[in-house]
Amino acid sequence: MRNHTFKKITALLPAVLATAALLSVCGMAAEPVDAKSSEGFVMVSDVMPNVLQEIRYFSEYNFVGARIDGYRAPVALLTKEAAEALKRAGDAFAKDGYVIKIYDSYRPQTAVNHFVRWAEDLDDVKMKPYFYPDEEKQTLFEKGYIAAQSSHSRGSTVDMTLVNMLTGEEIDVGGHFDYFGPLSHPDYEGVTPEQAANRMYIQSVMLDNGFDYYPEEWWHFTLRDEPYPETYFDFPVDFLRWTK
Repeated sequence: MRNHTFKKITALLPAVLATAALLSVCGMAAEPVDAKSSEGFVMVSDVMPNVLQEIRYFSEYNFVGARIDGYRAPVALLTKEAAEALKRAGDAFAKDGYVIKIYDSYRPQTAVNHFVRWAEDLDDVKMKPYFYPDEEKQTLFEKGYIAAQSSHSRGSTVDMTLVNMLTGEEIDVGGHFDYFGPLSHPDYEGVTPEQAANRMYIQSVMLDNGFDYYPEEWWHFTLRDEPYPETYFDFPVDFLRWTK
């Protein structure tokens, strides 16, 4: 009897192992990620102290023209993995005399919801001359400038440029952050050869250090192997040492 039972268990073992493997691949065996928790995130300045931060959504200088919901402090947050990769990129840029300036990084879903409400208010166009002069506000959803979810909310995307360490001036790329239009495409042909080369320089160093670029925005990069590819976080942007 014991031998018969053992044979039955042995026969079932491959199926049991296959099911366990499938559950693991599908993520069903993994612990759920708390989208309200900042566990696994760091302040970028703790990882790379020489980084510059101009967090536009904490200010009124952005395409909405108001401080964005969810931004409680002008601080850049990223997943630990993304911050460490960004530091490697920053070290490479520093060898050429540049320092990274961050415009935005982790963005809570609350902020994305603010963008959606703004886009639906077609009467509010006070920042149109500066950020979308050639676009009609009612087309921003259709053209993908505004969406209900953002890769930023997954915590491993950064919007950045470079600053010359000697002059203190931003590198000339022929366009500015959050401009809605073809001018912002990394391969836009209407810029000068020098500006195009600067765009490609930023892109090449970021690619070499583990990031993928976004074909609509020269400033936007996402960690290639981001740790939370399916999670859209919604804790506020704040100083983590105070909020944890």
